[in-house]
Amino acid sequence: MKPLFGLVSALLVVSLCECIPAGADEERLKPGQSFKDCATDCPEMVVIPAGSFAMGSPQAEPGRDLTEAPQHIVTIAKPFAVSRFEVTFAEWDECAAQADCISHVDDHGWGRDRQPVINVSWEDAQHYVAWLSKITGKTYRLLTEAEYEYAARAGTQTAYPWGDEIGNNHANCAGCGSRWDIRQTAPVGSFAPNHFGLYDMVGNVWEWVEDCLHEDYSGAPVDGSAWMMGGDCGRHRLRGGSWASVAEEIRSANRARSATDARLSIISFRIARTLDQ
Repeated sequence: MKPLFGLVSALLVVSLCECIPAGADEERLKPGQSFKDCATDCPEMVVIPAGSFAMGSPQAEPGRDLTEAPQHIVTIAKPFAVSRFEVTFAEWDECAAQADCISHVDDHGWGRDRQPVINVSWEDAQHYVAWLSKITGKTYRLLTEAEYEYAARAGTQTAYPWGDEIGNNHANCAGCGSRWDIRQTAPVGSFAPNHFGLYDMVGNVWEWVEDCLHEDYSGAPVDGSAWMMGGDCGRHRLRGGSWASVAEEIRSANRARSATDARLSIISFRIARTLDQ
């Protein structure tokens, strides 16, 4: 099955522009541009283009799991924004300081600041996006699973965002060749970004997405929306793999699951924002 790239094919190389300050005119934001909605510890957001892609994995892809089938075309009709990095401890602690997020989240001694926040549940992540929406007046949320894979692939259909082989030092995982492999999280932005200018979309930490658990893609939405109906909403999907994952688990198509209230050192999240365009 071949992807329908739409606008994506023209955006395979994104220049990392100067971040546009809070209050910028959203209608003028273009794919690849970044912005922040507040001056404090607030995630930098990158505009992702509309487009279509083949979600899931082809039968011949090494490591493929049946949960990644059937491969199907998803069309995302409008641009949206994704945080350039995983949410960091600095950003989480800003929310905790205002009593909107849980405090004293364990960093396992790996540090805070630009380390990705860990030991936060899906429910905790929902508190964070609700807080960010409140203080900015904008609609922040978790990515849908389809949006996550679309953003991770960034116009590619290879097993990994950089190609079909794991290579060396492209990410943080068991066998990725980084100095953090199987030891701990890496500071966000420690590896090269993908073609959309997003960092760590695979490896480092698993990331919560909005969707409830469905075993495979039979009946999945084709418009990029969150798949909530008919699933197990006591569990949610995770994407991207982690510092403890084997290489096959950080493929762009790979899917994992966890209980909604789970707090683990391998799990974090990043955020999305609906654009007023």
